[in-house]
Amino acid sequence: MSMIRDLRAVVRPALRKSTASYDYGPAQDIAASSAVVDCAVYRDGVRCDSSGLREALRTVRRGRPAESCDGSDGFVWIGLHEPTEQEFAGIAEEFGLHPLAVEDAVHAHQRPKLERYDDSLFTVFKTIRYVEHAELTSTSEVVESGEVMVFTGRYFVITVRHGGHGSLRALRHRLEGDPELLAKGPSAVLHAIADQVVDDYLAVTEAVQDDIDDVEIDVFSAGNSGGPGKASRGGDAGRIYQLKREVLEFKRAVSPLLRPMQVLGERPMRLIDPEIQKYFRDVADHVARVHEQVTGFDDLLNSILQANLAQATVVQNEDMRKITAWAAILAVPTMITGVYGMNFDHMPELRWKYGYPVVLCAILAICYAIHRGFRRNGWL
Repeated sequence: MSMIRDLRAVVRPALRKSTASYDYGPAQDIAASSAVVDCAVYRDGVRCDSSGLREALRTVRRGRPAESCDGSDGFVWIGLHEPTEQEFAGIAEEFGLHPLAVEDAVHAHQRPKLERYDDSLFTVFKTIRYVEHAELTSTSEVVESGEVMVFTGRYFVITVRHGGHGSLRALRHRLEGDPELLAKGPSAVLHAIADQVVDDYLAVTEAVQDDIDDVEIDVFSAGNSGGPGKASRGGDAGRIYQLKREVLEFKRAVSPLLRPMQVLGERPMRLIDPEIQKYFRDVADHVARVHEQVTGFDDLLNSILQANLAQATVVQNEDMRKITAWAAILAVPTMITGVYGMNFDHMPELRWKYGYPVVLCAILAICYAIHRGFRRNGWL
């Protein structure tokens, strides 16, 4: 009875009926709970018009045919979006989900992983979405991450999504359009989710590559450097650092996922259909490719940042040389006028008629010679 009360709180919390008379509405009414996105029973790859979540569970566990479906094999697919502990408690108890996995699914912020608990698999995926921006700045958000947790059992698939993107609605409709694939059971759904997540990774890598190319061009282009042969003044360092942080977030989503996909593709499991397992190897290959690209992005951004900082250092050195050169030029008139400003009675040429213009000409000549020497050596 407590199980039914918990499950009722998930499916239709607004109702306050006794557990003896309570009956679940049709599958499409399960969305009355804000956390439940969709719930359906599938037999032979076809979605059934089940009489409710409780009846769906009885159907797939006892092999009883649903109202409009024939056959004895089937599974339930329940989709949730950011459920609370109370909303998820009933489902967790009904399907016998491990408390540690339930805690991870509710609180999110997990790294990609694959864990086995008794007769179920718990898989965590990090979803990545590219954030469009007109111009990359030092505060631009380049990638946005979310999470999809998948509980996979013999008779059920439970997906828990966190974040504002990574919806599985289109994926569900696509799978429903391919009954032959969906008839393979929960492992087909798990593969489809993994494949979609990794395909999104591939799309994001192309967009991030364009951002990196733009930054690289800006850093090394003559226009940004102030003219041919001139070094950059380091104005791109903030953008490079921000892009590097976003790439690191992308890398944290991709790198840990490689091993779980390899395990699913190589290690025989009762919950994974043998015909589906070979497709996980293809997903693992794609993850490996994305991992190599993202690692390359990180290394390339390190090189670009170092080059940009080196350019800024060169510019600072040039500025210091110019300041030093002008200080040396101004030291000449300062020294000469300082000597003649000491007002001693007996100084050479102090009362000479042409002394003043001769001193001025000497100052100008010496300053010109020093300036020309600095120009010849590239200091000015």
